[in-house]
Amino acid sequence: MTTASIDYGKLFSSDLPDPAPRWAPFPKYYFVGGNNDPEQIPIEGLIEAAGSVLRREGSKLAIYNLGLGPQGFPGLRQFVADKCDRQRGIKTPIDDILITTGSGQGIDMISKLLVNPGDTVLTEEYCYQGAMNRFRKIGAKIAGMKLDADGIVIEALAQQLVELKAKGITPKFIYTIPTIQNPTASILPLDRRLALIKLAREYNVAIFEDECYADLLWDGVEAPPALYALDPGCVIHLGSFSKSLAPALRLGYIIAGWDIMSRLLPLKGDSGTGALDQMVVAEYFSKNYDRHMGHLNGVLRGKLDAMTEAVAREFGSAAECWAPKGGIFLWIKLPDSVDVRTLVKPAAAAGIVFNPGPEWAVSADNSSNCLRLCFAMPSKETIRAGVAELARVCYEQTGIPPRSGNVVRG
Repeated sequence: MTTASIDYGKLFSSDLPDPAPRWAPFPKYYFVGGNNDPEQIPIEGLIEAAGSVLRREGSKLAIYNLGLGPQGFPGLRQFVADKCDRQRGIKTPIDDILITTGSGQGIDMISKLLVNPGDTVLTEEYCYQGAMNRFRKIGAKIAGMKLDADGIVIEALAQQLVELKAKGITPKFIYTIPTIQNPTASILPLDRRLALIKLAREYNVAIFEDECYADLLWDGVEAPPALYALDPGCVIHLGSFSKSLAPALRLGYIIAGWDIMSRLLPLKGDSGTGALDQMVVAEYFSKNYDRHMGHLNGVLRGKLDAMTEAVAREFGSAAECWAPKGGIFLWIKLPDSVDVRTLVKPAAAAGIVFNPGPEWAVSADNSSNCLRLCFAMPSKETIRAGVAELARVCYEQTGIPPRSGNVVRG
């Protein structure tokens, strides 16, 4: 029902995005987004943490930012400092940590800090869609860095920087997800991290390190120190609680030296990230982080196994899966003849949503036969049934995978 008495169509700004559709419930086979397993939210633990911290510090909610400054609740910043010291090799005072409203706000702030319209930024050739969209929104030109199973191919990047310099172009930053890359889930080895930092110094290109998935490592998998730990002088570090605890809490963080932090703070543009969320997460994770993450990562690994087994069973040799070392996504390559974009509508009609490769790549040239599936939210049973349905849709639309050629791979 329309109640407006004026014609807003004549008043809207000229650069608005397209109208949003009405919200609809998730389809049966929901393999998109960065959601986590609803059954793994530690509800009772969060209730206990909320009660405890509210009784102790709840009166501070009467004041913007709890009356403790714009960088966030000190208890949460201290937890971030301790966690990053133990797990990522980052030694930093809490004054170099800023709590943000999700990692998305952090991406916006860092982009505004460094990019003018027309500037070039380097991202991995397969890359987080949300970051690329933000970079393009502020007028950046994106150039893709070649990837292999271990992340950025340093030799190719070195040549790329030479070629850009010959054109008079110095990229503003290298955006990389070195620990559990999105969407490929690779981990950049230490020698490549050191070589990447060397190139950044040589060409005076900042490194924007996104480690939003670094907490989600399989048992026995170790990651090298964060790039920020190796050289704080050329790296800005971004992290998140969305994957380790809950996306709806909208909590992330930036780590940067004060010379950078002092320029970031004026770009935050709000009256503070939700303080109660910060207080509860600090209270819960300061006592339960290791136990929670050990359990969550075990559950996620089990779901990945269910998905890779289902893909092998239903697609056989027609599907090549990159081998995740953690995280919540599986990146799959189908034969070159398949354009996954043609599967989107028929899959949706069958109750399946997935991420087409070109939406998670700098160019469609080498990603039109790729797709990303999120295995965190659905149950194992839903994963198995959904992959089977996706294979059926793919066969009906493309003839792939051949029904007689499916084999079970170990």
